[in-house]
Amino acid sequence: MQIFLPIADIPVNIFLILAMGMAVGFVSGMFGIGGGFLLTPLLIFIGISPAVAVASVAGHIAASSFSGALSYWRRRAIDPALALVLLIGGMLGTIAGVSLFTLLRSYGQLDLTIALSYVVLLSGVGGAMLWESIGAFVRARRGEQPTLRRPGAHNWVHGLPLKLRFKKSKIYLSIFPVIAIGIFIGFVGAVLGIGGGFILVPLLIYVLRVPTSTVIGTSMVLTLVTMTFATLLHAVTNHLVDAVLALILMVGGVIGAQFGARAGQRISSEQLRLLLGLLILAVGVRFAVELTIRPTELFTIRALEPGA
Repeated sequence: MQIFLPIADIPVNIFLILAMGMAVGFVSGMFGIGGGFLLTPLLIFIGISPAVAVASVAGHIAASSFSGALSYWRRRAIDPALALVLLIGGMLGTIAGVSLFTLLRSYGQLDLTIALSYVVLLSGVGGAMLWESIGAFVRARRGEQPTLRRPGAHNWVHGLPLKLRFKKSKIYLSIFPVIAIGIFIGFVGAVLGIGGGFILVPLLIYVLRVPTSTVIGTSMVLTLVTMTFATLLHAVTNHLVDAVLALILMVGGVIGAQFGARAGQRISSEQLRLLLGLLILAVGVRFAVELTIRPTELFTIRALEPGA
């Protein structure tokens, strides 16, 4: 059954969009991630413009992050002080990201920038996760114990000035790296339409040494606020948020997440990391292939906007 997307300006099969939402929701529930890194490329692959895909997925991520953030808040698994400092950087990064998004769109370079960014980001992250997972399997077969990094251990980041004590996470560090991480996550989320949880969580654990007990909930708060802010900016500035598309994706995502969470409980953590690494790397390779394929039509005709 076909449905017309008013902002994307194309007809799509509603069951296909629903199935995509369910598939990404399944992955999100299984791996505990937002899934925007997968959903945005899938929408682009079926013909939705990258600009509309990024803006619409931002709203979808914001809605899906709300229930998760609320759940962690009730369990007192969120560090409010850390979340607040991250949000300061996240808001600044979101504003910068939407500004760059608008500028690139005005110059006609947005689609290429999004595609290249996904190739670099997903290939790098997926390759690193795949390498780490293979190493974990090799160590397990040899009977070696993994070397764990203590959350309270110090590195050069902890020597920076202007420190604050984050009581919930039991860490004492400078606000500069926290704000910098927030800026990066907000910027990437606004430009690429991803929540950034699969980048933010490792940064908080391995760079800032934040305990895992507060990492997930705190990262969800940042994702919720930055993606909501990005959605509003995209809607007001670029008028690209397709509410119909976002609603269908949300329905499918909620359904798929329930099954994904159950499946994830039956798979070991090493297997989960390996599968996620393969999935991220596959999407990055798919984007790279798209960039190298010679188009059937080398020239297109586009109507100029008034005053152009």
